[in-house]
Amino acid sequence: MAGAAAVPGFVLMVTFVGFGGLLHDLAFPIGAGLLSTLLVWALPAQVILVGGLAAGTSLPALALAVCLSGVRLLPMVVSVMPLMRGPRPRLWSELLCAHFVAVTMWVEGFRLLPKVPAEGRPAYACGLGMGLVGMSMAGTAFGFYLTNALPGPLAVALLLLTPISFTILLVRNAKQVVDWLAIGLGTAIMPLAAGAPGGLDLFWAGVGGGTLAFLIDRYRPRAAA
Repeated sequence: MAGAAAVPGFVLMVTFVGFGGLLHDLAFPIGAGLLSTLLVWALPAQVILVGGLAAGTSLPALALAVCLSGVRLLPMVVSVMPLMRGPRPRLWSELLCAHFVAVTMWVEGFRLLPKVPAEGRPAYACGLGMGLVGMSMAGTAFGFYLTNALPGPLAVALLLLTPISFTILLVRNAKQVVDWLAIGLGTAIMPLAAGAPGGLDLFWAGVGGGTLAFLIDRYRPRAAA
């Protein structure tokens, strides 16, 4: 949990201050908002959920929208899970670890988990996830109760801190050619995927760019030969 108290964790916490302000403006109960942070644990999906409930969207349509928003996290879970499962995989611990995988957890997992002995990785991943969730819940409550002290545009702008931080961390952690290819191709595909049905533009840009980067990197030596 102490590992969560780093710059990405505090950026995430400040982002949830903006979410707390949104809850207050929509007159959404703070208890339900905190529960969404604990159980949904994906800010775009939480914004869809809260905004949809406030607008009176039907529950089946809202559930589908939240589900489609969460699909973008599946590739992250698949890629980081080998570092989280430890030497003796257990289904219950893998499911718990998978719940905590969001943007910040994904980036910090690749940075921190390789330094942890294999037998301690499931426990470390859960502790790191609980630390990030706890900080985010604190940020949610802080933003809800102090929203009157925050200008409206600032509260909204705080929601952008996580994607900005994520982009910076991606560039910082890029070490191999395939990493840079994935970042570049994903960025190039994003304008083409904008407005994709179901709000899956980020999903298609990320999966498309990553897949193309993987294929280019895999067959690049053969082409050169």
